[in-house]
Amino acid sequence: MFSIGLTGGIGSGKSKVADWLAEWGAAVIDTDRISHDLTAPGGAAIEPLRTAFGADAIGPDGAMDRDWMRARAFADPAARLRLESVLHPLIGQAVQDQARQARGSYLVLVVPLLVESGRWRDRVDRICVVDCDPETQVRRVQARSGLTRSTIERIMSAQASRADRLAAADDIVVNDGSTDLDALRRRVLQLHQAWSDRAARTAAGHTTHG
Repeated sequence: MFSIGLTGGIGSGKSKVADWLAEWGAAVIDTDRISHDLTAPGGAAIEPLRTAFGADAIGPDGAMDRDWMRARAFADPAARLRLESVLHPLIGQAVQDQARQARGSYLVLVVPLLVESGRWRDRVDRICVVDCDPETQVRRVQARSGLTRSTIERIMSAQASRADRLAAADDIVVNDGSTDLDALRRRVLQLHQAWSDRAARTAAGHTTHG
């Protein structure tokens, strides 16, 4: 199935873009949601995380303690690698399972760290970056999460730079503070139509030559 890798920095608005694409008929797989499910109470990652990090990694509710884990991962690169070694194989397997069952005009893989990981370029046909300026990112994340500016800036510093994301992009959706919602939706719809056409041509080519 023709596939789009959708990415963007924290607070860029990629979830809104993904929701619209799903509304219009794309099959959307969100790796962040998969990660949340894996680290929820009873999730497949809970016991491996307990083994890797000890009991402190799991909160009283049985979910991964996100604040505790965030603090460890940012303070210690080895801890971050250990976390990734637990989560990434599980996320990858879940993506494969969901992709096999996906039904839609094309497939959208929402991957926040798509550019950083280096693992996704060969798995998708195009990369779409939802872009906004850093100050807008900080403001949006503060409004929705209550995290401090310093915490948000640490998260952003661990992500690819804006320039690196844009350099990797085949398509760009600008969603900065000056973009109104109607203009954003029109831009995304324009891309959706182009991707749907490309997916249909790709499918027809496979049918003709396969």
